Amino acid sequence: MIEVKNLVRTFNSGDRTIKPVNDVSFELEQGTLASIVGKSGSGKSTLLSLLGALDKPTSGDVAVNGVSLASMPDAKLTQYRRRDIGFVFQQFNLIPNLSAVDNVMLPMEFAGMRKAARLQRAKELLEQVQLVPEKHDRRINRLSGGEQQRVAIARALANEPKLILADEPTGNLDEQTGDHIIELLSALCRDHNTTILVVTHDRALANKTDRRFRLQQGRLTEEPVRNRATAAAAPV
Repeated sequence: MIEVKNLVRTFNSGDRTIKPVNDVSFELEQGTLASIVGKSGSGKSTLLSLLGALDKPTSGDVAVNGVSLASMPDAKLTQYRRRDIGFVFQQFNLIPNLSAVDNVMLPMEFAGMRKAARLQRAKELLEQVQLVPEKHDRRINRLSGGEQQRVAIARALANEPKLILADEPTGNLDEQTGDHIIELLSALCRDHNTTILVVTHDRALANKTDRRFRLQQGRLTEEPVRNRATAAAAPV
């Protein structure tokens, strides 16, 4: 369960106060695939940073399974980011001179897992995201954009996080590859009971989520989503 309560983030710009996140509250049950849509500059990435403990709110709180982030000391927040959260980015944020399997192993190394165990889990995760075995040992810079995003999703799953935060995960992909990534995210929610929150401009992705929110001038509202069979026709 993810609980967001009266979340506010303000920035000062000269004599102006900007609120990209303005009194945002919502809850997500475990295993939900949700999306946040909105114009560029509406505060979507700021909200994602607050949920992932990459930034601290001006006021309000985020709680994961009843544990408040606001009350966590910095050391605990670091542990939370490493073990409870998985991040997926539009630019992939992989290490280009490492292989696919080495990139997936990194979060497990930081978590203290033994090398043999993390190697086995990394290979299993790459298979789950349908990266063919002969590409597991290829360097990232020798993989296509869609393959790199699959590696990024596998890396996000490495430490079995409660929540995956994805910032424009299909933004750099062609339509067909983006569709595959959408189906992959849906399968992860279904098969692993993972909660996934996606910030996106991708109409097809937003319309296939269980819940859809819109962020506008810092305010969050929920929008209806049609069932999966007819979602592709629904506007964003």
